[in-house]
Amino acid sequence: MSDATTAVKVEDVSPVKKRLSFDVPWQDVKNEMDAVYRKVNRTVNVRGFRKGKVPRNILENLYQESVKEETVTNLIERLYPEALRKNELFAACRPDIEQHGIEEEKDFTFIATVEVEPVIEPQGYTELVLEKRVQEVTDEEVADKLVEYRQRLATLEDIKEERPVQEGDTIILDFSGFIDGIARKELSADNFFFDVGAKRFIPGFEEQLVGMTNGETKEIKVRFPEDYHVKEDLAGKEASFTVTVKGIKEQKLPPLDESFVANFAEFKSLDELKADIRQKLQEFKDTRAQNELQEAIVSELLKENEFEVPDCYVEREYQYLLADVGRKMAMEGLPSDKAGEIQAKYEDQYRQAALRMVKVSSLLNSIARKESLHATENEVKARIEEIAAQSRDHEAMQKYFSERAVIAGLIGEISNKKVLKFIEERAKITTVKEGAKLVGEAG
Repeated sequence: MSDATTAVKVEDVSPVKKRLSFDVPWQDVKNEMDAVYRKVNRTVNVRGFRKGKVPRNILENLYQESVKEETVTNLIERLYPEALRKNELFAACRPDIEQHGIEEEKDFTFIATVEVEPVIEPQGYTELVLEKRVQEVTDEEVADKLVEYRQRLATLEDIKEERPVQEGDTIILDFSGFIDGIARKELSADNFFFDVGAKRFIPGFEEQLVGMTNGETKEIKVRFPEDYHVKEDLAGKEASFTVTVKGIKEQKLPPLDESFVANFAEFKSLDELKADIRQKLQEFKDTRAQNELQEAIVSELLKENEFEVPDCYVEREYQYLLADVGRKMAMEGLPSDKAGEIQAKYEDQYRQAALRMVKVSSLLNSIARKESLHATENEVKARIEEIAAQSRDHEAMQKYFSERAVIAGLIGEISNKKVLKFIEERAKITTVKEGAKLVGEAG
């Protein structure tokens, strides 16, 4: 058939949606349909005829509808991509096709409505005026981290003096819970180790334990939260607990001496351990400051560039986001119906987040194209090797990264980093110490 005879009209529905109208001359339709009949003739078995020797009128009686359907499919699959190429359109998703079939001796018409990638001429990404918040690690932060290390190595010991329960204690507890005066097995336990102040139980419960003495029995009344999801029939219910303190223990932190440092084979002294803590804390703060700077870059870029993006991109990102949120809620033990309620409640926020992600990606991609900042093959290989080296199963990770979709994600990640670095190097950045006056400027 001669594609050149097909008339194609392209109309703008929106900056990211096009309507392509096709008018295929009857002769081209007939040629395509004849080709389909020839193929059918070679493949079907009709009683009384050898394969390939079935008369056309017999074929038409038996297969006319399916031949017309295949002809329509062939025409659309041939003409639609060619029209995209000729008009330099890049489809973001599959088109919506409107057509009413083939009629004898009439041109075949169909309409393809499709969302296309936005054409963005990025503006204002050089000489951005930005602030970068920096923080230095304090001696107090190092000391707090040392306390965390000591707590990991702490031991539980019975209190030596007679005193009541206080926050931070670990107590041995017997308790029995009642709802509407009926004992509930799932709300009862013996010799239960309870960390007072950890906030892991029903709100109001552990606060009433403070001040109790060893051996004391007490009744505690609480109300389960309305959104209590561990056991839904308890949500919003009042409960009473009979509790008995059977022991009070407190944490004993190891002293900061050589024996403590010996728990960390890589350090020979307390000073070396402190230096390592300071370095790691500083690296964390520097990374956070850099992430905040990049977020500021992205926000400024979005202010400078107004454009639409395809709804199908946003919907796809929205579904990814929902799936990720759903996985996290499932890991936290939230029932699927409750998770669905939460997702429905925050649907607008999720969609806005998805829209922003798509806009950022499209904008960074446009800058990458304009400034030739794409990921190279060697960079992708190096990144794959870096990630695989951190995995216990190196071969499995390498195989995972052989998938096209995963590779595309890595390419985008590397390209985005290049773009952000490119912008940062050309920005006017004021460095500000947190809680201090201006301390320096880099450009």
